[in-house]
Amino acid sequence: MLDVRREDEGQSDAGAQRYRAHFISDIRVGTKACQAQAFLDFLKTHKAPRIYLVGDIVDFWRIRRGVYWPQTHNDVLQKLLREVRKGTELIYIRGNHDEAMREYCGSQFGGVAIERQTVHTGADGQCYLIMHGNEFDFLVRYSKWLAFLGDWGYVAALWFNTHLRTAGRCFGKPYWSLSAYLKYKVKRAGNFIGEFEHALAQEARRTGAQCVICGDIHLAAMRQIEDVVYIDTGDWVGSCTAVVETEEGDFQIIRWNPHTGVRKPETSSEELEAAA
Repeated sequence: MLDVRREDEGQSDAGAQRYRAHFISDIRVGTKACQAQAFLDFLKTHKAPRIYLVGDIVDFWRIRRGVYWPQTHNDVLQKLLREVRKGTELIYIRGNHDEAMREYCGSQFGGVAIERQTVHTGADGQCYLIMHGNEFDFLVRYSKWLAFLGDWGYVAALWFNTHLRTAGRCFGKPYWSLSAYLKYKVKRAGNFIGEFEHALAQEARRTGAQCVICGDIHLAAMRQIEDVVYIDTGDWVGSCTAVVETEEGDFQIIRWNPHTGVRKPETSSEELEAAA
């Protein structure tokens, strides 16, 4: 039986960075690639009264093939539920790897709202459409068998990534993600990202939103697409990124270094392209 003791027992929120909202996707709890401890460290040091989980939080695809559930994965869910008990509003947007949540959309369990998509009103009064985005990932939508094959390849890349990170630490090299790099190169070559981004922007226009926040393709980004702001939250398997809204209404991508715990806020597309 897993130990469900409070992993942050006795700790205070004093000194944590305060934000208006957090936007997090693709944690992939239930997989060996999930960087659960890094995510827990992020949650301890970044606080907000509203957290949006933008899909693929639990990877039911992987769990069906064999359960992998160490204590840190249990701690992730316990920590999120503890934030709810403290008064945090938690909105869970289902993705494709957690599509088992589909039938519960529109329901609330233990203070957690489960939705297919939702709208966040920013401090500037603008409407932000929030959805995982898999409905517009053309690789998933039209070639599901290919998506499963791609997922297998991505897991293999993550396995190599783990060993590269270990070697990098031994030689004092900075954190770098092979899986994120390969996914960026492959999807750029297939023109998937451009189609995905423009499809999400079009959906935002259709719903009357000025901005869209999504996950799914694991590539943190923040850019203007014509009259719509497009924001991708990244992931917590390769890149360790989250999106936050400051009290002033500014949106930032926080790139968390799991080796050092150093946070790097990014706000411009130029910085993001350089980091990729």
